[in-house]
Parts: sequence; C-alpha cells; structure tokens
Amino acid sequence: MCLGIPGEVKEVRPDGIAVVDFGDGVLREVDAGAIEDLKPGDLVIVHAGVIIEKLKPEEAEEIVKNFEEFINELERKAEELKELLGLANMIEEEK
Repeated sequence: MCLGIPGEVKEVRPDGIAVVDFGDGVLREVDAGAIEDLKPGDLVIVHAGVIIEKLKPEEAEEIVKNFEEFINELERKAEELKELLGLANMIEEEK
C-alpha cells in the first residue's frame, strides 16, 4: 500500500521540479517529470517526492474529506485506547 498526498502546485521550474503546498504552509520541491502540462494552481497527488497524478477539484475535495474522516477516527480510537488502558487519568495528572 502506498500513500499519495494531495497538494497544490505553486511553481513549475524548467528543470522538472515543482514547488507544492500540502496545506501546511511549508512549500516542498517535488519531481514533476512524470506529468505533462503542469502549471501553478494544479491539484496533484505526490508519492515519495514524485507527482503521480493531476486531480480535478472535486477529486481533491473527496481526498481531503477522506483524510479528515480517517484522522478523526484515529483520534477517537486513541481516546478509547487511553480509557481502556487507564492512561487518560495519568496523562491529565502529568499536566
């Protein structure tokens, strides 16, 4: 299984490198050589530092929604595990 992360292209350089924002405000350089006609504003999927796909806006929205649901579920499971192991009180006491 691989994990591709959605991002927005901010800059495309002649050397095949694109600068992508993954939504955290930090711009990262990635390999854009596998995708033709890439331009600033394009939404893309990046895996292992390589753009592997251009996305339509509705596809990007669906991916972000799925990530948010996944993160919420992980947080809920973490809380359940803390309760199960009796860690919730210990964590509060340390604060």
